[in-house]
Parts: sequence; C-alpha cells; structure tokens
Amino acid sequence: MDSLVSTEWLNQHLQDPDLVVLDCSVSTMPENDGGFHNVSGRPDYEAGHIPTAGFADLKAELSDLNQPIEFAVPTPEQFCTAMGALGIGDDSRVVLYDTSYTAWAARVWWMLRWVGFDNAAILDGGFQNWAAEGRPISTEAIQRTAKHLTPIPRPELIAYRDEVLASIKDNSICLIDTMPEEFYSGEMTLYQRPGHIPGASNTSGLKLMDKTGHFRSNEELTAMHKGDHNARTITYCGGGIMASSNAFIMTRLGFTDVAVYTASLQEWAADPANPMVVDVI
Repeated sequence: MDSLVSTEWLNQHLQDPDLVVLDCSVSTMPENDGGFHNVSGRPDYEAGHIPTAGFADLKAELSDLNQPIEFAVPTPEQFCTAMGALGIGDDSRVVLYDTSYTAWAARVWWMLRWVGFDNAAILDGGFQNWAAEGRPISTEAIQRTAKHLTPIPRPELIAYRDEVLASIKDNSICLIDTMPEEFYSGEMTLYQRPGHIPGASNTSGLKLMDKTGHFRSNEELTAMHKGDHNARTITYCGGGIMASSNAFIMTRLGFTDVAVYTASLQEWAADPANPMVVDVI
C-alpha cells in the first residue's frame, strides 16, 4: 500500500479485514478577537463518515492533556495503546483522513511513523472529495476489537525546543516554517509574538494542495522542496499540525532525516528567550 491512496482505491478496499480507516478531524472555530480554538471533530464524524471508519481524537486520547500546550505528544506507549484501542495491530493497514487540509491526518500518520508503524496511508482529497464524488457515507459508530500495537520508537522524528534553538547556529540543519507567508513574515500572528524562527525558510503547508484539495503533482512538490535530501530537516508551524503535512510530503520525496517540532510556535513564541524574526517592511 502506498502512503497516499485515492478515493477509488479506498472504495475498492473498504472491506479488507486488515484495513482500519480512521477519521482524524479537528474543527477550528473562530473567535471574536480574530483568534481561534480547536475542538474535537467527533460531532461531524457522528453526523457522517466514510463507512467502516473509526474516530481518532487528537483533542483527547491521542494527545497528552496534562501538558500546557495543545496537541502535546504522549509517550509512544500511550499512543500505541490508544491506537490499539481503535483496532490497529502490528499487522494492520491504516488509512487516515480528515475534513480539512489533510493536516490532521498527516499528524496522526507522522505519529504512527514515530512509533515505528509504517503501514499507514493518507486519503488524497480527504472526506470532502469522497463526499463530492457521491461515495457512501455512514452514521454507524464503529467499535473495532482492540489489538496490540508494539511501540518501536524513532525519537529522531520529533524535534524539541533545544534542538531547534541549536539549529539557528548550525548550517547543517534546515529549518522550515510551514505557516502561510503573512504569518512567516510577521504581518499576521496567531501566537504570542509575530514572525519566524531565525534561519527558517518558508514553505506553506497550504500550498501543498491544489484547489480541489488533492496534493499537487510530484513535479510541483519537488520544485517546492529543493533542499539536501540527506540533511537534518525540521518542520514547524503553530502547533505541529500543518508541519506534519510538509514532513509527510518530504518523506515521500525521499528526504531521509525529517523531524517535526510538534510544540512549534505555541511553545516557541510564548518564551521571550526564544528569538524571532519579523520581515514586514
């Protein structure tokens, strides 16, 4: 199974006994002050989802809720227990999707890879395209038999603040800000300080997809990612979500040492000791 599958492929394989489909949606709600807050996508899942799909909740069991930042990464053991409860075992195949931008699905894909599970794919085009094509939609809640998923962690797939700070003076490390350009420059911000981490280039995760919600062609994506395929590369955004989309694509393109700074700007910008650059003219 490729790491990116089409709606046609999924429709043909929905009933495969080893295939686990998961809706990973999170809903982002605007606030009156121009900010936002994230809520579980479970209500939308319950209103209609791809048949056989369970729900993977990044606002609950897939995050460490005891940490001060949103979407904090749990331990590998905690994450594997949560995925096992959703019916994923060592011999499973997994297809992940969400209802917007595919970034939430990419975050779960990256975490599965982080714990050593490589047989997962993202649904290209997500739920919107599945529904737009007139494919079946179910409201049946899915409860699969729990299985055991063995953690074989790859700690190098997640970057932490100290490594990011050290990367500012280390030219061998490529740091990529995946926020939209206006946030990278500092013209706009959703976090405590505007701008980007010094030394970071900008490749917006939103630009990875075309107007239909599918990922762009390999040729277009390759043109967007021209760095050294063997260099240590760290992606970040606001909360490590969109950065996971870039990490997913870079991995597909053959980059060999990619990490996601999962705490991203929600942690970095909150500490005045962490430097930031504003490029607004």
